[in-house]
Amino acid sequence: MVDLITTLAVIFITAGVFLIIANQFSLSPVPFFILAGILTGTVIDEASLLELAQWGIAFLVFVFGVGVRLDTVQTVFRDSEVTSVVQLSMVGAFGFLCATLLGFDRLNSVYFAIAAVLSSTIVGAGLLQSEIRNNLVYGRLAQSMHLVQDILAIIFILVLSVDVFSSDAIAANLGYGVILLVGALIIQRHIFNQLSRFAGNSQELMLMASISILICFLAAAEYVGISSVIGAFAAGLAIKADFTKNPDMLNGIESIKDFFVAIFFVTLGALVSIPSLSVVSTAFVLVVLTAILKPAVTLLTLLWEGYDTRTASLTSFSLDQVSEFTLIIAIQALIVGQITPTLFDAIILAAAVTMITSSYTRRHDEQLYQSLLSGILDGSQSNKIDSQSHVDQTVQEHVIIVGFGRQGRRIVNYCETQDRPYVVIENDPTLLAELESQCENYVFSDAMHQYTWEKARLEKARLIISTIDQKRVSNRILDRCGSADVILRSSDLSEAKSLLKEGALYVTVPDLLASEQLNKHVFQVITGSTDRERLRQEHLSELETLEDLGFDSVVKRSNTI
Repeated sequence: MVDLITTLAVIFITAGVFLIIANQFSLSPVPFFILAGILTGTVIDEASLLELAQWGIAFLVFVFGVGVRLDTVQTVFRDSEVTSVVQLSMVGAFGFLCATLLGFDRLNSVYFAIAAVLSSTIVGAGLLQSEIRNNLVYGRLAQSMHLVQDILAIIFILVLSVDVFSSDAIAANLGYGVILLVGALIIQRHIFNQLSRFAGNSQELMLMASISILICFLAAAEYVGISSVIGAFAAGLAIKADFTKNPDMLNGIESIKDFFVAIFFVTLGALVSIPSLSVVSTAFVLVVLTAILKPAVTLLTLLWEGYDTRTASLTSFSLDQVSEFTLIIAIQALIVGQITPTLFDAIILAAAVTMITSSYTRRHDEQLYQSLLSGILDGSQSNKIDSQSHVDQTVQEHVIIVGFGRQGRRIVNYCETQDRPYVVIENDPTLLAELESQCENYVFSDAMHQYTWEKARLEKARLIISTIDQKRVSNRILDRCGSADVILRSSDLSEAKSLLKEGALYVTVPDLLASEQLNKHVFQVITGSTDRERLRQEHLSELETLEDLGFDSVVKRSNTI
């Protein structure tokens, strides 16, 4: 116990120093955590690091499982399933071939292929929380693909963690895994709501119940002899909570995540050793497969399935790292002597490199898309947009509605009751049939594309209403709005104020302002019954009052998971 406390003290003191540096320069903390780990790895023994890494990954997988909402990913699950199968087949086969050419035996080549195929939920999906929360297509696609890969990873762990490779042992492990996952879904659907009602308004009881479920699943996994990560993932799926109504529970889950995020990335850095030439060459091949080939296969598959170039590109950028599940598989294989030290060190090095590069890829994904792929891929989109869209070329003085979600549908219904022409912009393939059957005019494309706005006859529009809570989209609309008035959406009060000052007429903040206000202001703008500048100033004053009352922190906390 003393050794564990000492190890944790070294980790958090070192990580704290590096985190201060990252915050000073507004940089991603991931590279600095890994650098802190490289430094602490000189004073912490490998056995302690391997144990901490496993527990760190287990608890992070639990937090990810808590955040998974099957109802939000099932609309794109088929496409993500197809893409994952194509990626698994192509990248996995090529990875196995590369490992064989590098001189590894069949089992180690399998480990190498698994490392190339799986992507990190912690980094890949974790950095996409706002896109997932706002129901953006590429956010849901990325989360769904990571969920598919996590299920595959669980199967790999169950199969590869057997003491002896026999059909009976593998079947037993798979059976235990299925039992845990089915039990988790039963608890989520039929038991957790009962616990919520029993706890009433006590957030402490809800958090205690969640931790108790986690401990029970970890104990069950330990009892049947399978990886604790399987138990942690199942426990996360078992918990069904509305965090917008449970901010205290949210804070508790977030504290757990922050604690183990630091442990995971620092221990990952600490496991990086001084590499030999063979380790460097193996890691280089793995990085190329993970950061280049895997996103490329994903991009091409999504384009083939009908997604626009930007959605396909941004989704593929979220898969350019080695998975934490791969690390669990590699650690367990190292402990039982099934993986060579060279391949283990190469996987650790590739994981550290790709997680560092991925944090910057995610931060600058829009710039990467515009500079590397937009010019190559966008040219082929015009004909496709034309074939999947319908806009009356005589429409004018119309409302352009960006997004056909719940709020978008309400605005469409309102425009129809007021006999006001409109054009809907949407890029979710699952909504195309509804657009065709329910909307008079629609453009099936990404709002970030220039041709989308030409197709929507922006130059003739009276009003643009965006239901998408994303700063990039909002800025693009403001840049292109011309003489049309603009109503935007944001979950951040300071961002909403900024958008108003940059030219937006109104910014809806759905967690604070009643949705009925939007229809009222749409009517006022369309009929010209209000002074636009007066409306903007009144709204700005309203947001400033809410911010002074501290409502901004409530919104940010409720949108964290």
